This record gives sequence, structure tokens and C-alpha cells, in this order.
Amino acid sequence: MKQSSLLETARLPGFLSFLAVAFINAMVDLGHKILIQNTIFKIYDDAAQVALTAVVNALILLPFILLFTPAGFLSDRFTKPLIMRCTAFAAIVITLLITLAYYQGWFVFAFILTLVLAAQSALYSPAKYGYIRELAGSERLAAANGFIQATTIVAILGGIFLFSIVFELLLVDKSYNNEAQLIQHIAPVGWLLVLLSVVEFALACRLPLARTETTSTAFDWQRYRRGQILRDNLSQLYQQPIIWYAILGLSMFWGISQTFLATFPAFAKIVLAEDNTIVIQGLLACSGIGIIIGSMLAGSGRKGHIKTQFIPIGAVGMCAILFAVPLLNTTTAFAAAILAFGLFGGLFIIPLNALIQLHAPLSHLGTVLAGNNWVQNIVMISFLMLTLLSAMATISSHALIQAIPIITALLGLLLAWRSSRTWRTCY
Repeated sequence: MKQSSLLETARLPGFLSFLAVAFINAMVDLGHKILIQNTIFKIYDDAAQVALTAVVNALILLPFILLFTPAGFLSDRFTKPLIMRCTAFAAIVITLLITLAYYQGWFVFAFILTLVLAAQSALYSPAKYGYIRELAGSERLAAANGFIQATTIVAILGGIFLFSIVFELLLVDKSYNNEAQLIQHIAPVGWLLVLLSVVEFALACRLPLARTETTSTAFDWQRYRRGQILRDNLSQLYQQPIIWYAILGLSMFWGISQTFLATFPAFAKIVLAEDNTIVIQGLLACSGIGIIIGSMLAGSGRKGHIKTQFIPIGAVGMCAILFAVPLLNTTTAFAAAILAFGLFGGLFIIPLNALIQLHAPLSHLGTVLAGNNWVQNIVMISFLMLTLLSAMATISSHALIQAIPIITALLGLLLAWRSSRTWRTCY
């Protein structure tokens, strides 16, 4: 009997080590963010909470915009496992600084270190996604993307619960009046971040060095400062409409998701009268469970086949769920709705990621993937800035939650209209 594409992909040499590196990297990135967001959740309410949460998320995204060109160049210039090893080592240094900030009660410094940790991720990301194609080849791209998406989401789920539980346990019977006092109480959790970073580096050193072509061109800093390299790299995204519309689709999904993630905790805190971060983060984690299910469904099937028919199904499903969320008022209902949103999201994003990797020229794969990150993060930053401005205008979290599905529907219809001919001629 012929093995399934998923099973064959899992047995590829080095693939499990790669998944382990991706798992720990995602957990480390998320851990510090969760601790900062939970601190904000405890200290602030409604509009102020939404605003600060949007700022945290924006700091995480900003390096993906500023480092787009260098990240793509490094991924194409050097072997991708080498990039992953260097960024893993950098994570050890950064988490040590984070731990110091916790113990000293330097909340602003810890807040800023979210930007530094995100810069490490920005350099790591193109190498990670480019390495998928090196390990899996073109025929197993959908399955490999399903695995990496599911692995990342499992890490996010695990990180949400692990760091939120530790956060709450360290605050038991503790009093605090501000952010500085709070983070001093939770300071020991910083050593967990350091330990995970060390394990990630050890695993990254075990990744096989695939024999692929790398560019020998030196980086032109003068053209970079003038923005010429950015324009050249972005032009590669426009050359193939299927790549461009796939990037726009992914950007829409992540932009809407960022706004929802920034708004929902404050909304749920009021509707459910709940101030336990484990409950709130657990609800958001349900989207991860849904994405895992959707990712595995979209990544299964015969080799070489990308299930593009799931793209419109996912888009319609996500929009319907977002319209239902403002009408709900129980924890169970929120959990079911957010899980369904994640499932449809998985069906939507996996085929789009696979299409980008399949149609990108191999010699410029790192640049294309970095460009994908750049466009997505520009859109996410834009959504978060709108969320921040809305919060500063004292627009309630409930009003923002009601506006999200309307914006999603309008953007979805626009994208479907512009890209319909491209999808029909693709597969």
C-alpha cells in the first residue's frame, strides 16, 4: 500500500529535528510576549488594555518590516541551517537580558526586548520556510507546510498554557501596584526562556546542511539605504500574479487575526467578568487547535496536489464566525467559535503558503519568502495602528469586535474579485 504524503514527509531525513527547532523557537518567541501581555491584562482595562496590547504586537511585527531585505539576502547568501543556528544562539543572549529585566523590575526594558526578540525571529523566518522546500521538495510542500504550521501552533498552544499557568502560580498571594512589582514576582520564569533557547540552539546544530545553491553577491548597503533593493525585491512578488494574490490573502488573514487578538481579551474580560489570564489565553488558544485541524486537512492528500478549493471555503467560514462572536456571552460558546475560526483559517492559509513556495524561483526563494513576511507585517502593523487609534479614541472593545467581521467581508470580496481569474487558471 502506498504511504500517505504526510507519513512520507515525517520520515524525511532531518525533518523531525527541523520541527523540533521550529517548535521551541515559536515557544520562546511567544513566552515573553505572553508574560508581557498578561501583565498588561492585570494592570489595565478596556481601551487602555487594547492600546497597549496593540503596541506589543506592533513591536513584534516591526522587525519583519525593517529587516525584510537583509533577512532575505542572508537566507539566499548562506545555508539556511547556518542562519537558524546563529539566530538560535542570539536567542540565548536575548532571553538572558529578559530574565535580568524581570528580576530588576525594568518593565519598559522588558517591553522593548520584545522588539529585539522579534528581530531575531525576522532573520530566522525566511530561512525556516525556505528550508521546508530543501527538505521536502516540491511534491511534498503542502504536507510539509501542514506539519510546520501544526507544529508551530502546538508550540503556541503549549506556550500559552505553560507561561500563563506559571504566571498565575507565581502571583498567588502576591501583592503588586504596578508593572515593575508584578514582573519581579514572575522573574523566575525567565530561566525557562533561557533553558528553551539553549535546547533550540543544540537542536539547530543537528540540522543537515542541504546542498543547495547560494548567492555569492555581497550585500549592497548603499542601495539598501536608498530603498532600491526593497523595490527590486518587491518587484519579484508582482511578477507572478499567483504569488502576489496568495500573499495578499495571507496578509488579510493575519491582519484580521492581529486585530482580533488585540481586542478580544478586553472584550472577554468585560463580557465574562473574568480576570484569570489562563481562561482568556485558553480561549485564544482554541484558535490554535482549530488551525492544527485545518492545517492537517489542507496538507493531506496525494503528493504534488495543493487543495486550492479550500481557500474560498476557509474565507467564507472565517467571516461567518467573526459575525457570530459579538453575539456570544459564554466561555463555551467563545471556545467553540474561536476553534472554528482557526479551523477555517488553517484551510485558508496552508494552500496559499504552498503556492508561494512552489512558484517562487529557487534561487530567490529566501527573498520571496522574506517579501511575503514584509507585506504581511505591513498589513498587520496597519491593522494594529488602526486598533491603537480606535482605542485612543476610547472606542470600546465591543464596538471593535463588531467592526472586524464587516471589514473582513469587504476585504474578502475585494480580494476574491481581483484574484478569481488567477485561481481558476492555477490548478
